[in-house]
Amino acid sequence: MKYNPDKHHRQSIRLKGYDYSSPGAYFITICTHQRQCLFGEIVDGEMRLNALGQLVSDEWMRSCSIRREIDFDAWVIMPNHIHGLVWIHLSDVPQNLVGANGRLPLHEASHSTNQDRLVPPMKPRSLSSFIAGFKSATTKRINLTRNAAGTPVWQRNYYDHIIRSEASLCRIRQYIQNNPLSWQQDQLHPSNPSNW
Repeated sequence: MKYNPDKHHRQSIRLKGYDYSSPGAYFITICTHQRQCLFGEIVDGEMRLNALGQLVSDEWMRSCSIRREIDFDAWVIMPNHIHGLVWIHLSDVPQNLVGANGRLPLHEASHSTNQDRLVPPMKPRSLSSFIAGFKSATTKRINLTRNAAGTPVWQRNYYDHIIRSEASLCRIRQYIQNNPLSWQQDQLHPSNPSNW
């Protein structure tokens, strides 16, 4: 099926006109499909990862070695989501480096146009490129582990917040650190109503 913006009404929740490959810090939240608690449990205010949670943790850390343009600040894996502060910097990345964008090479044939694709193209070395690659790698590994090919692991989208001040950065770091302690009240807890 060809992508048709008049028919497919996929509205972006990204900040319109903002370049998400711009150097800076971004707070992201990625949730599991239907808020399923796949990654472990909170015990006495501390996250205890199960095998799938450890797999997600390993893949998160591996992302920095694969994608030289990103670094991580504070981050936490919760039972059904991950919060992280992601830094994008381009000073150490050679400009002639071909950027990965999290898509299969055959999906974007060189002769195709935007109208031939189901989703608009993704900018290499951007936040969305990192998220797509991370989701793809973890989904593949999780579904191999649980022998469930084709089963959704993540929600279709993700939440982001562009960090614009040191005060905001400190506040979000503290939020991430304290997230396991406030799990029962978290809007992403499966028992709580959510806007997500």
